[in-house]
Amino acid sequence: MRKFLTASVAALTLLSLTACNSNNQTDRAIGGAALGGLAGAAIGGLATGRAGGALAGGAIGAAGGAIIGASTTPQPRRCYYSRYYGDYVCRD
Repeated sequence: MRKFLTASVAALTLLSLTACNSNNQTDRAIGGAALGGLAGAAIGGLATGRAGGALAGGAIGAAGGAIIGASTTPQPRRCYYSRYYGDYVCRD
């Protein structure tokens, strides 16, 4: 019971920290790696019942999470001055 409680507190702490990602590509990659590593370790450990499975799952999950986190970074808005409107116009 104590291991489950410790793992739950660690997972919730990690989840609360990675939920505050900015729109910076590096921050999103780090947050994705943390979440992917945690989920991969949990799935690998439960699937194999061994520490090696948890390590392999964590490594694969961290790599996948970092790639997905970095690739889903939103693009910055592009703004330019329009003589027709006399103001800045931004396109998404």
